[in-house]
Amino acid sequence: MYTQERTAMSNLVVGGPVAVNSYDNAIVAALLENRPVMLVHAFNGGYLRPADLKEESHDKGVKLATALDPDTKEAQGHLWYITPAGFLGQRPLYFLESAAGQASPEPAAGETDGGRGDDGLPNPKRRRITVHQEAPQSTADTVQVGLPDKVDDKWRGKNGAPEDTQLWVVTVTPWGGITFVPITHPDAILGFKDHAVTADSEVRLTYNWGGDFTGTVINTFYPRLPSEWSVPYHHVFT
Repeated sequence: MYTQERTAMSNLVVGGPVAVNSYDNAIVAALLENRPVMLVHAFNGGYLRPADLKEESHDKGVKLATALDPDTKEAQGHLWYITPAGFLGQRPLYFLESAAGQASPEPAAGETDGGRGDDGLPNPKRRRITVHQEAPQSTADTVQVGLPDKVDDKWRGKNGAPEDTQLWVVTVTPWGGITFVPITHPDAILGFKDHAVTADSEVRLTYNWGGDFTGTVINTFYPRLPSEWSVPYHHVFT
């Protein structure tokens, strides 16, 4: 089976057919069903989590954790939503939103709530991974997790669009993972400080030496649903 056979995912593929295996239902759930997933790194099995789990934190970044502690699990700091956010040409764009610290929306004028999703429940406000306008540069390549109007100035959108520094191209890679490329810096990819994939590594934007949207295996993440957390990265919990 190839991802091209899934019409809604065909635009995510770069460079030809991508094999779909039994674990790729997590990719489908994350991208099409908007279900929260763990983003597990291909290299060492660590997972992404906000550096600060609190709802009021908007100027802190993201790190790679190798142990799922009770506080993180309780706060849902290990879970992310890959939320649809429009298109760049025919290529879908997404927000990377943390399940930690999500808040109920403030009702707009004349509304009884802040809008409702397909399930009839009010849409929550979730903190998103935001990139710096001048990334990737030595002091500007970090990311922040925050709401569009709460992150620092250089993490706000350019050209009057508050979200453009939060929009990502999500690409399914030939080895069944996904990579993230920010639309404001298409020559960069979501990676780590000094390319070091170790416990508590700081998430940065790094130049995409892979040369295309698929990137390299060092910057690949595998979405994992709750039922798949122990396959094959069971050591995440140790």
